[in-house]
Amino acid sequence: MLRSIKTEIRIVGIDDGFFEPHTHGKCEVIGIVFRGGYWIDGVMRTQVEVDGMDATEKISHMIMGSPHYGQLRVIMLDGVTFAGFNIVDTTTLFETTSLPVISITRARPSFSDIKKALKNLPFTEERWAAIRKTQKITEVSTGTGNESIYMQAVGIDIETAKKIVESTATRSNIPEPLRVAHLIASGLTSPQL
Repeated sequence: MLRSIKTEIRIVGIDDGFFEPHTHGKCEVIGIVFRGGYWIDGVMRTQVEVDGMDATEKISHMIMGSPHYGQLRVIMLDGVTFAGFNIVDTTTLFETTSLPVISITRARPSFSDIKKALKNLPFTEERWAAIRKTQKITEVSTGTGNESIYMQAVGIDIETAKKIVESTATRSNIPEPLRVAHLIASGLTSPQL
């Protein structure tokens, strides 16, 4: 459990890159290690199956296999769905890595829409169980953007998670670890013209 939040707390922000929806294949997942909301300390990557069931395992291995693992204090995810509906079980990710998990979305998730979409995929119940394990949605206003963002947290109390999100949103309403992970993942995997 985090006792205090240092200015240079080391966070890994994780986002996926471009993928072709409704196809078989892999999608790049990029992790960016940040010190607070200011400095990049490292980059990591893995691949997950499009609409697969391996995101939790692959992200866990990526983090724990990184030379930065011992310095990390928080995992930040861009939502809990990667490569379509390859769902990260945030409770399992926390238990496996021993690092608190904060997932951020720009819009409030619609669980009824998610449940409806999951019916088109195999392992519907397993995917839905992972979604249901996610914690209460908390609206956060970071003060750097006009719009609120939405957060779920596992392994950390909500107030501490909010402080981390607010302190790392230095350039926009999205925390820097996620904003930069998104930029790099998008740039590395954009479709060829």
